[in-house]
Amino acid sequence: MRSKNSNKKIVFLVPQKVHLLDLTGPAHVFYEAKDAGKPLDIVFVNFSKTTNVSSSAGLVFSDLISLDTLDVKAGDFIIIPGSENILKVIKQDYQFLKHFKYWSEKGINLCSICVGVFWLAEAGLLKSKKSTTHWRYLDTLKERYPETIVQKENLFVIEDNLFMSAGVSSGIDLSLFILEKLYGYNIATAISKEIVYYFRRAGGDPQLSKYLDYKNHKDVSIHRAQDYIMNNLNKKITHHDLATELNMSKRNLSRKFKNTTHLTIGEYIKMIRLERAKHLLSKGNKIHIIANECGYKSTNQLRELLKIDAMSEY
Repeated sequence: MRSKNSNKKIVFLVPQKVHLLDLTGPAHVFYEAKDAGKPLDIVFVNFSKTTNVSSSAGLVFSDLISLDTLDVKAGDFIIIPGSENILKVIKQDYQFLKHFKYWSEKGINLCSICVGVFWLAEAGLLKSKKSTTHWRYLDTLKERYPETIVQKENLFVIEDNLFMSAGVSSGIDLSLFILEKLYGYNIATAISKEIVYYFRRAGGDPQLSKYLDYKNHKDVSIHRAQDYIMNNLNKKITHHDLATELNMSKRNLSRKFKNTTHLTIGEYIKMIRLERAKHLLSKGNKIHIIANECGYKSTNQLRELLKIDAMSEY
């Protein structure tokens, strides 16, 4: 038994035909955190019947830890990356499903990347729970496992001790979120800067969205301002609120925001609210609910803005 003060273990399962970025993106995030002094043990486990594991890109992994020798405890994290022909792999290695049930019951955090979520679904862990995966496989996930509540717009979803990301680069977003959960905002920001990853997207950000482009910059304080705006769209957002949140003067914040995003704070808030409103409208929500959700004073104001936006497209 490991002592209560032992390091938190981050385990990466490595299945046959693993997708490289699903594995190496999150692995590098946690490596940087460990290198920065955080008490982490990073382990790579052979999740295959063969000695060596080949990635979908042809890179071969060897000297992986055997699954039979893996020692994990409640609070540790097991990362399940996506792999090629995932349903075929699950069928071939069906006996491994028992491990997911055991780990979940033991309080281990299970984190799927991309189509790795199919392992959790096949193990029966997603019944009546939200889930997500790569946008290309969302319909397959819903059709094969109708009991799960598929989130088509989220970069990552969290349900109890289950963490699920949309895949590829969003696995990095999820890993940074986990670091923030474990060690705070500053370490997650420092690691994202170290790996030159400046999107810092939240779980609720849509997988495909035109306004993600406005987050592709290097200013951490403006990322925080954008996150605050995204999380408070249903409220009145003032320059004073943002400046207080960032411990910055209103004048300095306005200048930095415009220089970084090429939009004023007001323009950005309006754009994000309108984008959110159009998305909710496309999902069949009532106009008064949308207005309230997006922080508009009245349904007439929202209707007028939607009308202007529609006319501008022609």
